[in-house]
Amino acid sequence: MNLGTLYALDFFAAATNSLGTNQPNELTSFLTSLSNCSNVQFLDLSANHFNGLLPRSIANLSTKIIWFDLKDNYISGNIPLGIENLVNLQCLFLDQNLLTGSIPNSIGKLSVLEKLFLHNNNISGEIPSSIRNLSRLGVLGLSINMIEGSIPISLGNCTNLQQIYLGYNHLTGAIPYQIFGLSSLIILSLSQNYLTGLLPQEVGNLKNLDGLYASKNKLFGEIPATLGNCEVLEFLHIDGNLFKGIIPTTFRQLKGIQELDVSRNNLSGQIPRFLGEFRFFQYLNLSYNMFDGEVPNEGVFKNISAFSVVGNNKLCGGIKLLQLPTCPTQVFNKRKQLFNHRVIVLIVTLTIVLLSLCILAIIYRNKRSKQQVKLASPLQNQYLQLSFGELFQATNGFSPSNLIGEGGYGSVYKGILNSNEQIIAVKVLKLHKCGANKSFVTECEALKNIRHRNLVKTITACSSIDFKGNDFKALVFEFMENGSLENWLHPSLLEQHEPKNLNFVQRLNIAIDVACALDYLHHHCEMAFIHCDLKPSNILLDGDLCAHVSDFGLAKIFSATNGISIHQQSSSIGIRGTIGYVAPEYGMGGEVSTQSDMYSYGVLLLEMFTGKKPTSNMFIGNVNLHSYVKMCLPEQVMQIVDLQIILEMEEEPSRSMQSSTTNISKLEACLVPIFQIGVSCSTEMPSERMSVKDVLKELHKIRNVFLGVSGQRH
Repeated sequence: MNLGTLYALDFFAAATNSLGTNQPNELTSFLTSLSNCSNVQFLDLSANHFNGLLPRSIANLSTKIIWFDLKDNYISGNIPLGIENLVNLQCLFLDQNLLTGSIPNSIGKLSVLEKLFLHNNNISGEIPSSIRNLSRLGVLGLSINMIEGSIPISLGNCTNLQQIYLGYNHLTGAIPYQIFGLSSLIILSLSQNYLTGLLPQEVGNLKNLDGLYASKNKLFGEIPATLGNCEVLEFLHIDGNLFKGIIPTTFRQLKGIQELDVSRNNLSGQIPRFLGEFRFFQYLNLSYNMFDGEVPNEGVFKNISAFSVVGNNKLCGGIKLLQLPTCPTQVFNKRKQLFNHRVIVLIVTLTIVLLSLCILAIIYRNKRSKQQVKLASPLQNQYLQLSFGELFQATNGFSPSNLIGEGGYGSVYKGILNSNEQIIAVKVLKLHKCGANKSFVTECEALKNIRHRNLVKTITACSSIDFKGNDFKALVFEFMENGSLENWLHPSLLEQHEPKNLNFVQRLNIAIDVACALDYLHHHCEMAFIHCDLKPSNILLDGDLCAHVSDFGLAKIFSATNGISIHQQSSSIGIRGTIGYVAPEYGMGGEVSTQSDMYSYGVLLLEMFTGKKPTSNMFIGNVNLHSYVKMCLPEQVMQIVDLQIILEMEEEPSRSMQSSTTNISKLEACLVPIFQIGVSCSTEMPSERMSVKDVLKELHKIRNVFLGVSGQRH
């Protein structure tokens, strides 16, 4: 197609056709042919079949062009730097393609740009700081990519922004308060990232905010009461974070709210009755928090399909379909006013006596707590004895600034013991969670019977009471200064200022370390242990990047002689393990075995060398991490390997003075058997999975081949 002779052409729209089918260079040819059309202002080629790279020839398009639409095609490669030449461009649509690379800093030269849509691609890197120059920008669509780094403060300079879509990326750090100075903002979408910190109080400045989506991040603290100032807010989704406290009373001002999702946080208190007064509610999710008291039965609470309160174990009342216990009632008997003087005196006397006894009991209990009376440690006497008070002091009162991890049954804090200045990790059990006590007992039972260099070292356990007289249980471990494997493979706030990466040998060493731990647990203990929850967040790295398997709260312990389970699974806990890593036979109610751990190990191995989580949004339908890797073996192995491995290898000086090409070839030769091991271990049939002994044998061979001669750690 050649339109180069249509010099007066100013409008061309060919959306939703079949242009580009089986023609890899058709887009380049077409855009090149438009170079002579100096009057083109509108170009729409969306929803076609164009593929290949976005050509540099777009730099030669008419400088009058204001609308450029190539969305919903199959365009790959980087965004060309020459795009900055389209100085009058107002709307740029490149979404729903296969673009890679980073957003060029030159994008900031498109000073009149009003709409930028790049979502649903494979774009990585950081949001360029030059975006501050797009003062007319009204819509920024960058969701569903692999964008890293923090949200730039400079977005606050784009004073005309109405819609910001940054969800489903790898963004880290805090939400900059400058964004909440954008008075015109209507939609702010930040879900499915790794954002941390507080939701700034300045959110209340967004008087025109219609939708706030910040689900599945790591935001903590209380929900700001200032959100009640966003009186036109209709959609508020902040589920899957670490918020605590109550639902602010100022929320009664959100009269137009349609959807409110605060599930999977740590919220407490009673469910506000005013939520039942909102007329436009279509969806209310309060599940998996710590709410207590009566569930209202007005408004949205009448429609069982419109709200959820599951996972709050202290609720009562509500509509009958909830099947919650009846709330206790206080009966006030008017006949008490007719009691004679003697009965009143008797009641008063008894009340005083009972109050006195209660006060004495409280004083005694507090005294007992302050004296640091310890209950018997489940790990017996050979371990260091630590009290609640010592752990409280070591962690600065379990300060949020010391929080280094959060799990289903416990929170992990960094601490320093005053007695010897030893750095420790303290796992405090969430005793209100169903199954937490069982998890504590199971982990203690496991830890007192096992010891291996690739298992986390246990210092002690503490089963006591806190200063308020509440039960307190904690496990104390040796601190691992390099954190979890999860934070290395999928960096969070801890790595945003100084990113850390694992090279090929380091990943291989970690894979061997984990296999050694499993070999010990399965075959070399007095009782066989099955971990049941092997995943990157449960693998901790010390100063030498040596791996240590942790978290035995879900472990199953078997007799070494007859294979009978020592601790039967509790039905109250349900399916153990983590989605994406749990073996399919266990998820369908089958018995766990050592092969269940091998399935998790196989998934872990594939994740380590592809850099992709098994729960990634890219895996849909029948495609999972296992099948994704299997389809690419062996010819396309370099297309699925974590790009960071290749970059690290290219940057490292070769000790043998080999060329970069030779090193890459050797890497490819070693990656194929590694992925084959991962695929074999994560196959659906347990009987077809490799044993841990065979895995260790093969991984040692691979490491020896890659290193040349020695199998020693680097």
